[in-house]
Amino acid sequence: MSHEIVIGCVGKPSAGKSSFLNAATDANAKVGNYPFTTIEPNYGITLYPTPCPCAKYGKTELCAPRYGRCKDGTRFIPVKMLDVAGLVPGASEGKGLGNQFLDDLRQAHVLLHVVDVSGTTNEKGEETVGYDPVNDVEWLRQEIHSWIFNNMWRKWSNIVRRHTATKAVAAHTLQAQLSGYGTRLPQVMQALDTMGVKEPAGMETWDKARVEELVWVFIDVRFPTILVLNKVDMPASDQNIARICKRYPDAKMVPTSALAECFLRKMKAQEYIDYTEGSEYFYTKEDEDVDPQVAERLKPPDDRIVGRLERIRDLVLFRYGGTGVQLAVKTAVEIKGMLPVYHVKNLNSMSCDKGGGSIFRDCYLIAPGTTVRELAGQIHPDMEKHFLYAEGPNGMRMGEDEVITEHNNIIKFTTA
Repeated sequence: MSHEIVIGCVGKPSAGKSSFLNAATDANAKVGNYPFTTIEPNYGITLYPTPCPCAKYGKTELCAPRYGRCKDGTRFIPVKMLDVAGLVPGASEGKGLGNQFLDDLRQAHVLLHVVDVSGTTNEKGEETVGYDPVNDVEWLRQEIHSWIFNNMWRKWSNIVRRHTATKAVAAHTLQAQLSGYGTRLPQVMQALDTMGVKEPAGMETWDKARVEELVWVFIDVRFPTILVLNKVDMPASDQNIARICKRYPDAKMVPTSALAECFLRKMKAQEYIDYTEGSEYFYTKEDEDVDPQVAERLKPPDDRIVGRLERIRDLVLFRYGGTGVQLAVKTAVEIKGMLPVYHVKNLNSMSCDKGGGSIFRDCYLIAPGTTVRELAGQIHPDMEKHFLYAEGPNGMRMGEDEVITEHNNIIKFTTA
């Protein structure tokens, strides 16, 4: 199971965050169409789909994940998802439920910004008609910027004075100030490199505009964001999506209908349809393409269910290739460059126990640049402490400082 990434689900009240969390996970977040539906942060476990090596090694029927599942060579890896209660403009100044929500963002590594593209909720999450959601995209970034910048600028003179007195490098000084946001040194170095800052950085000459620039760049590095354009099946959604794409051409976006995904999962659980999460198809008992064995267990839907299913098929699945929920999760994990790695005890059978069973049982998501020795420590401190050597999928020994990639991500460790 992955312990390395938390996906934060953020946005204004009633944009569909709780519905999205319910669609992506088994969490029971309270759903309602009024501000502050979610008072305390809701956690759930979502599943990240990725090709499983069991298919390559002919072990599909034997694959036995400890966590998540594997279906037909696709591994579904558990990832933690956090639904942060609704933000409103001015949250960084304490409006709405204010800094409580912004503080919750510290726990997230990547953000899914759920945007209501139907135009039926205003900036406060209240019901309306004809609202333009374009500005919802920018104000979230502005709230995060104000939160971080105000905290830093208030004590900037002291930061610079201490930096000059200790003759520190800029990355170390700024990392100390930004560590409260869950920031690591490489992220600060990446932000400074993007700004073209070289040593000596001359921080004593930085004015307010330069510090503001630093915070904007830092946000892009620390809080990479995917726009989840939710409620795509509503009448005004197409024109609102077009405006958002024109205004933010470089943003990563995923058209989504969280309620459609919730309904399809419900119909699957009640055995009215055969449906795989993330698919652009579902099958009812009457469909010509349905597997005969599957058709036997399906129940015939009534006219009301048929009508809703056809609407989802026409307005969501055929137009967008799926509900977008699983694609949003996949995009969030991959924007961080997370890599699945498989720890086995036998490189011939790919088993994870001495009896030769539990094929490809243990899978972890690791950050890019993770070395063999670092992975050993992440699996268990004793494994790193008593590390002797590691072997890759071809049986060749790997150096302890070797970086793990998609080409050597099946590993056997030997310890003392």
